[in-house]
Formats: sequence, structure tokens, C-alpha cells
Amino acid sequence: MKRGRVKMIALFISIMHLLGIAAAIDAIISVRTSQGAVAWSVSLVTFPYVALPAYLLFGRSRFEGYLEEREKVANTMNNLSKQIIADAREYGLPPGVDMPIYTSLVKLGTLPAMRKNRLQLLINGNATFDSILKGISGAQSHVLVEFYTIKDDGLGGRLKDALIERARAGIKVYVVYDEVGSLGLPSTYVDALRNAGVQIHAFDTRKGSGNRFQLNFRNHRKIVVVDGKSAWIGGHNVGDDYLGLNPKIGPWRDTHSQVDGPAAIMAQAVIAMDWYWATNSLPEVDWSIHPVEDGDSTVMVYPTDPSGQYEGATMLFMQAITLSRKSLWIATPYFVPDEGIISALQIAALRGVDVRLIIADKSDNKLVDFAAWSYLPRLMEAGIKVYRYTGGFLHEKVFLVDDKDAGVGTINFDNRSFRLNFEIVLMATDIDFAREVREMLVNDMENSRQVLPEELDTKSFWFPLATGFARLMAPIL
Repeated sequence: MKRGRVKMIALFISIMHLLGIAAAIDAIISVRTSQGAVAWSVSLVTFPYVALPAYLLFGRSRFEGYLEEREKVANTMNNLSKQIIADAREYGLPPGVDMPIYTSLVKLGTLPAMRKNRLQLLINGNATFDSILKGISGAQSHVLVEFYTIKDDGLGGRLKDALIERARAGIKVYVVYDEVGSLGLPSTYVDALRNAGVQIHAFDTRKGSGNRFQLNFRNHRKIVVVDGKSAWIGGHNVGDDYLGLNPKIGPWRDTHSQVDGPAAIMAQAVIAMDWYWATNSLPEVDWSIHPVEDGDSTVMVYPTDPSGQYEGATMLFMQAITLSRKSLWIATPYFVPDEGIISALQIAALRGVDVRLIIADKSDNKLVDFAAWSYLPRLMEAGIKVYRYTGGFLHEKVFLVDDKDAGVGTINFDNRSFRLNFEIVLMATDIDFAREVREMLVNDMENSRQVLPEELDTKSFWFPLATGFARLMAPIL
């Protein structure tokens, strides 16, 4: 009996290592980055008992099946999309306009940059959700809502009540949420919306060929569109945490934006694509273009996802870094970039660009926090100023290029946002809006402590080991 048990254990070990080797080969072939391929393959070969289940759940880096579904959307919307493009062309950038930041992004994001918009910067949760709820309450045709996280708490209840009120008034209401980000959302919340006439559905990232057992992909977008006229895009999810009401977390620092004008219809198109993926149907909404006649903001809605040929999020930041000439300020809660981004930031600083990075001082992920520390010495050596926000939990995802081009959205500076998540950014060229963003970031820096080289010298002896280990894990964080 004992000998038989030993044989069974030996057989199990052999099978696990063989499967680990097979999975390591798959990782070498399919993982997008060499760093990620190395991290997965080494862990799969050396310790498959833990690494193999993790790889099966989290190892895929391309969202299979989405491109095919997106093609179905394009075919389904063919006649309508032609009309939308025709209507929108009038408000696109005229030929010869010198706005190089949009040149390649239009091809990567597929949606054009639009003129005749009006922008509003929304700082922190109260300003954001007061604006969103006011917009929803005034909806005359339809409301589209998409959030990574929706919680059944005070703020979640206010959103639910607002959507129910509009649905009962005959307004078409659609809600998409991520099933991982909204894992704690009870069925009673969803049922209450459905019973009132709201159409609500999880995004379902496990749908599609090869994705059934994957938990790696997330729809991290946060978008609200009302009547195709107004859209809200930014870093806030729906929950009391985002109003700073969670005593365990404390003050919450985040940023959202509101755009009125033709760009709103582009945000509506993004949600429509996601709704189609989730339900195999399109929302019944108005696709008319609504320009703001005195609007002077050029805005591009830039969605990214893990299905495309190019890494749209990575290329967005590479474009911003490469084009910067005077200043480049970035605020992000998580900073775990790849080597290409690090080199681009260093080169920008060395050519005289004022590069500043604002990151969270208190992180909700210690491993990510340690990984971020590992990059800071190289950044500071190149002249980059690094600030750790101490006024609460920093969650905003904002960047500013040369005090004229600003981005507000959902992309964190990490592998998950760059390669695995469905994300979105509102890109804007507007001097007044950029000035507001600059003033906001200056205030954030005033509520931060600048990291100096001598601070690293005071760390304990084990700190370099911890940060080095975390950096090794960076490609799969």
C-alpha cells in the first residue's frame, strides 16, 4: 500500500512537471513580452504545482474571439456606421492641422479626433458623481453606463435609483459591468434594475474561444453616456470608497472628465461594442451628432483592448513621451512599466523635458508597490522628479504633455492595463482644460513628498532584495 502511494505521488509529480514544461513552451510562444515569457516559463518549469493553475487562469495575453465578434459588430452596424462617419467627418480635424499626437492614435484607436466639444474637469468623487447623476436625471432619450466596479452601497444605491427613475419614465437604460470587478454585486441589485426596465449585463470576459477558464481579462472602463450628447470618462468606479467614505482607506484622490459634443458619440460607440460582445445585440440608441457651437476643444476617445495587433495603451504613452518637448507629467496609482517605457522616459528627461511622476504612497498592492520602488533610482538618475502622494489613496490616471495635450482615463502604468484590460482614455487638446489639469497636478504634488536618492539609502538591508524580486514578477502583475 505504501509503495503504491509513493508511485502515485511520483506519477503526479512527473505529470505536473511535464504539463509545466508544455505550458512553458506555450508561454514562450504566446506571451507578448520576453519578460513575461521568462517569468512564466521559469515558474512553470521550477514550481508547476502553483504556477500551472495560475497560468491556466491568468496566463493568456490575447483575448481570443473578440476580433471576430468585433467584425460582427462592424457588419451589423455597417449602414449605420457609414452614416455616423459621414456625419462626424464635418467635425473631424481639417486636412493640414498640426496635431501630431493624434496622427497615429487615430489608426490605433479607430475613432477620429473631434472638434466642437466642451470639456469639464471633475476632481474627486463628489464632483464626478454629482455631475453624472445630474446628467442621468436630465436624459431624454437614453443612458449608457459602463463601470468596472459597481457596489451596492450608498453611492451604488443612488445610481440605481437614478437609473430606475429614468427607465420608468420611458428612457432606454443600458448597464455593463465587469463580473470580476463587481464580484460582490448582489443579484438583488441587478434584479431591481431589470424589474424596472433597465437592461443590465455582465461583460463576460470568459466568452469566446479559449477564454472559458480565463480570469485574466477585465473590462476596466468607466464610461457614462447620456443622449449621445454628453459623456463621462475617468478613474472613478461606483462605490462609497470613491467618495472617501471608507474609513479603512481614507481620502480618495481621483479624476474624471465630462465632454459635451461630437466626442460623446464616440464614447457611445465604445459602450455599444461592449454591449454587443456581452449580449449579441446592439443598444437601441440615437446616433445623431451634437456639436457644441462655441466648443473649442479637440477630443479623441481612445479605447484599448487585448485583442488587437498593436498594444494600444503602450503606444499611447510612447507617443506622448516621444512628442513631449517641454514637459510631461504623469499621475498613476500603479507604476510597473516595461523597459521600453523606462528608456523613453529617461531619454525625454535627458533631452531636457520636465518629466514628473506622481504615484500612490499608500498602495493596496504591496508587491506592485515594491516593484515601483525598483524603477525609481533609474528615473531619478536621469533627472525625473518622482512624487509619492500622501493626501490619501491616489487612483487617478492622468497625463499632461507640454501644457496643451491632456489625457484622463482608466489606464494604469502597469502590464495589466497596457496588455490585458479593456481601457479607455479621453485625449484632449484645449489650452484652458490643460491649464486646469496642470493646476490640479500641481496641487497633487503639493500634497505629496518628493522622493530623493538619500531616502533609498535609509532603507533596510532587505529592501533591495524585496524590490528586485517584485521587479522579476512585474510582467505578470
